[in-house]
Amino acid sequence: MKRLSVWTLLFAVLSLVFFILLVFLRIAFPLYPLMSYQDAFDLLAPLVLVPLYGLLFWYAARETAGLGEWIGFLVLAGFWAEGHGMHLSANSISNLMDGLARSGLIDLDGNDIYRLTHFYDEFLSHYVWHIGVLGLAALLVVREWRQPAGATTAWWATILAGVIYGFTLFAITVEGNTVPIGLPFCLALTLIGLVWGRKRLSQQPLLAFLLVSCGLASLLYIGWWLYWGEFLGLCEAGFC
Repeated sequence: MKRLSVWTLLFAVLSLVFFILLVFLRIAFPLYPLMSYQDAFDLLAPLVLVPLYGLLFWYAARETAGLGEWIGFLVLAGFWAEGHGMHLSANSISNLMDGLARSGLIDLDGNDIYRLTHFYDEFLSHYVWHIGVLGLAALLVVREWRQPAGATTAWWATILAGVIYGFTLFAITVEGNTVPIGLPFCLALTLIGLVWGRKRLSQQPLLAFLLVSCGLASLLYIGWWLYWGEFLGLCEAGFC
C-alpha cells in the first residue's frame, strides 16, 4: 500500500500552491476589487488542506484514533485554521493600505490601525498558524510511530514530496519570522528520524516524508544564515 506516499506528494504540492505560489496572484478580484485573486483563492486553503491532514491522520496508523488523538488533532487544526484566517484578512488589509500609502492617499507613519494590522499580519497570525502546521506534522509522526499502518514507502513520491514541502516549510517560516519554532522543530525531527527512525523509514511513509522535508529545511536554514548572517525574510532578500 503506497497511497500514503502519493497523498503526501499531493499534500506537498497543494501546500506549495496555497502557501507560496498564490502571492503571484495579487491582481484585483473582479467581483470585489478591494480583494485580490490571492485572497479569493486563499479562502479555499483550509477547506482543501485540513481535510488532507485528516486523511493522512486517519490512515497513518493501523487502528482508529483514540479520543486523546482526535482532541489533539482538532486543537491543532483549530490553530491552523485560526492563524490562516487571521493572516488572510490582515494581509489583505495590509496590502491595500500599502497600496494607498504608495499613492499618497494615506500616511502610515504613526498610524495605529496600520500597526495593529501589521501585528496581526506579521506576528500573531504567523505564530498561531505555524504552531498548527508544525504541531500537526508532529502528531502525524507520533501516530504513525506508535501504530504503523503497514504501508510501504514509495521513495520516488516521498523524496519529491519532501523536497517540495521542505522548501515550503523553510520559506513560510523565514518569511513569517517563525524560525524560532521552525528551526528547532526541523532539527529535532531530522535527528529523531536519522538516529531512532532509520530502520522504520521503508514502512513509515509519513516519517520518511517529514524526515526529507525537515532535513532539507534544516540545510536551507543553515545556508541562509551563512549567506545573510541573519534570517531575512524572502521579500527582504529581494525574492518577492
